[in-house]
Amino acid sequence: MQTPPSKDGPRVNDQISVPQVRLVAEDGEQLGVVSISQALERADQVGLDLVEVAPNADPPVCKILDFGKFKYEQQKKKNEAKKKQKVIEVKEVKLRPNIERHDYEVKMRSLQRFLEDGDKVKVTLRFRGREMAHQDLGFQLLMKVQEQFVESAKVEQHPKMEGRQMVMVMAPR
Repeated sequence: MQTPPSKDGPRVNDQISVPQVRLVAEDGEQLGVVSISQALERADQVGLDLVEVAPNADPPVCKILDFGKFKYEQQKKKNEAKKKQKVIEVKEVKLRPNIERHDYEVKMRSLQRFLEDGDKVKVTLRFRGREMAHQDLGFQLLMKVQEQFVESAKVEQHPKMEGRQMVMVMAPR
């Protein structure tokens, strides 16, 4: 069994230590199974590198190409993929059980904006002092929030008490 590719990418030229390889020419033409010495000789003739592109195949597939250019293309693809992915942040909206109507509406507008941006939202309802005796009011408030965003968000974590605060996590649909 051959050794796997090194950590810094595929094996190149003299690093390839198998007796035979399936060779692909610089123009993409299949040259079939050849000995490693023939493959290295062919790569040397055209002034390019012999790069192992499929090390787990039997026999391994090697291609004649410019290794520097190959590494550059791979890096470019990796950066492009990184650019396309969306990092989901968890935003937080803090409420109180006896919140006024206008304050509630302002908080709901920001919650809506977070969901539209594709972020998860952690709705935290903090209880102070005697408010702990009226946890049912806080639960009703979180249920009201949940009903208001039933079309645009799904609840990932239903309201639950964590010490003096009730927490609910919502994610965009």
